[in-house]
Amino acid sequence: MTVGVASAVVAAGLREPDYGGMCLDGVLPAAAASLGVEVPGGGAAMRRFGVPSAQRVCVVVVDGLGQAMLSERAGHAPFLRSLLSGGRVLTAGFPSTTATSLGVFGTGRGPGLTGLAGYTVRNPATGGLANLISWAGAGPAEQWQREPSLFGPVAGAGVPVTSVGPAKFAGSGLTRAALSGGDYDAAEALDARVDATLRHLARPGLVYLYWGAVDKIGHNNGWQSTSWADALAETDRELSRLARSMPAGTVLMITADHGMVDVDHEALIDVAETPALAEDVELVAGEPRATHVHVRPGAAEAAGDRWRTTLGDLALVVGRDEAIAAGWFGPVADHVVPLIGDLVVAARGRAGVVDSRTQTPHSLRLKGMHGSLTPGEMLIPLLVVA
Repeated sequence: MTVGVASAVVAAGLREPDYGGMCLDGVLPAAAASLGVEVPGGGAAMRRFGVPSAQRVCVVVVDGLGQAMLSERAGHAPFLRSLLSGGRVLTAGFPSTTATSLGVFGTGRGPGLTGLAGYTVRNPATGGLANLISWAGAGPAEQWQREPSLFGPVAGAGVPVTSVGPAKFAGSGLTRAALSGGDYDAAEALDARVDATLRHLARPGLVYLYWGAVDKIGHNNGWQSTSWADALAETDRELSRLARSMPAGTVLMITADHGMVDVDHEALIDVAETPALAEDVELVAGEPRATHVHVRPGAAEAAGDRWRTTLGDLALVVGRDEAIAAGWFGPVADHVVPLIGDLVVAARGRAGVVDSRTQTPHSLRLKGMHGSLTPGEMLIPLLVVA
């Protein structure tokens, strides 16, 4: 069964997560090892990613900056372009979406253990949707996500840990679930976040800087838009200033949580308006590019046949057991299994699956989307400055 899914992934030109290898899950372990803190897999990740020992490490996550996007539009980012030839290419986890990726990043574990298995998932306790960005419908973060954050052992070893990001993320459900530990310094504009980061780097320690404007503009306007190029250029200028201004002995690691695809809205299939897809379906979770389909008991096989026939080359449709056996979510804990759809749908090309019964009109109009296994969504850069 797994061989069949793997062959289908290759035939469709998709990329599976490389958990434990060239993957986002190794970035914080490598940073911890660089600072002399032992965490599982840290030393191996440090060597794999070419990260030297240091007294100070700054890890920057640029939301939505995929490897292909950066490479294609590198003319707008001279600083980042100068690092590409010596950089690494990593995979995100699956789905290639922010909630999942921040869990992968913050814990070093895949979504099969964190339960951060999509933008939305079905909450087994309620049967309704849990939004893992806003945390609406998810309940207490500490009960949902049971894996320890990697910030904890670093701070526990006496190394100062600071997260720098927007005020609205301080103490949010996703922050508590994926990035707990250390201090949080709120700043809004990117130049203010860089200034805050530099203040914290005045002493030895670990600083994590998050920047989300690239992703937001990509969603609204598409990553091939002029406004997206402008956002990339601003990001590049400020990260260049950060690199120039860091104290000696600092390692800077720049990465992302996922890439993006500019979708074709004519290729977005609405479950609510497609009887062959709606039949036997209890709930559609996830997002247009990576969909969890929950069906009534005993209907998964027939529903899978209908979904594969209806979607054809627009998506790869596999059963829950197949997706788990193929390793899309990494090791899967028992309490996470119900979060995964009876069918798991990975969009191809510029297509996607939507459900206008539960998704907002604004979300259906987004130009840039992500979540699937295409190289444009799965592959992310890791650029190291030392």
